[in-house]
Amino acid sequence: MSDTPGRQFQSGSRESEIASLLVGAVDLHCHSGPAAMPRILDHHDAMMDCAAARFRALLYKDHFYLGTAHAILLEKLVPDTGVRLFSGIALNNASGGFNPHAVDHAIKLGGRIVWMPTLSAKNHIDVLAAGTVKTFPKTAKKMLDPVPLTPVGPDGKLIDAVKQILDLIAADDIILAGGHLSTPELFMVFEEAKARGVRKLLVNHPTYLVNNCSDAEIRGLVALGATMEHSICMFVEGKSKKFEPAELRRVIEVAGVGKTILSSDLGLVGSPRPIEGYREVVGHLIDLQFSEAEIRALVGDNAAAMLDLDAAA
Repeated sequence: MSDTPGRQFQSGSRESEIASLLVGAVDLHCHSGPAAMPRILDHHDAMMDCAAARFRALLYKDHFYLGTAHAILLEKLVPDTGVRLFSGIALNNASGGFNPHAVDHAIKLGGRIVWMPTLSAKNHIDVLAAGTVKTFPKTAKKMLDPVPLTPVGPDGKLIDAVKQILDLIAADDIILAGGHLSTPELFMVFEEAKARGVRKLLVNHPTYLVNNCSDAEIRGLVALGATMEHSICMFVEGKSKKFEPAELRRVIEVAGVGKTILSSDLGLVGSPRPIEGYREVVGHLIDLQFSEAEIRALVGDNAAAMLDLDAAA
């Protein structure tokens, strides 16, 4: 990758600058294992990679289980890494779908994020059936076919279980993530969430085909208070790459740096390890002429605020 003409690096200094900019980073979307889907690293590997890079925090995401217990045990078994570990629950079939009891348990155990359905979302299932998404990873062994989930009832309104879940999220001030809902569903859920006091709204990969938000829709979600989480895996070399760096600048500018988080969404076979993805994307940000403060916000500070972590030293 060549340096942008307006910003020159002396020999060896580019790698040092990237390393410096990653100190205090936070990954809200790490797909390490064990998992039903093949992964290239496990939770311990991911934690140690982050410790070596001096990350502030790491949040494990699995489509099928709450990873908070793993995070708690790893922090105890491998102390003094400097990396805080978190997880949360995705409301797929394996967790009972829109299951307030599962959400209540996740929060009481220390879960910090609730994802609306991902693999079990009706929208996700419909998009895959249409053939427009061809690279979504599969489980290592065939699992039961998903039962499609939508937060909207036959009357066109949000179902009561979703409203109860939103109240639980608001009460503990944790993150509500949109998962793989359709854009109209996102607006319905987020509008209701805001009305019920949810403060931390996160839209996962808004430009991916399962969401496919327009610029106007991204601005509308930001107006509701939502932050856009763009997946690094779609901008770096590997099987999941979808976009060139110029598109990264464009989508950041649509929402604004203050309302954008870059999370890895890595751990997938055929793609780099999460830390390598961060190194590559920070190189892109440098070449795109983002300032040091902007880069730190995009890869660390904005996510840290959602986890209520102190500012990086």
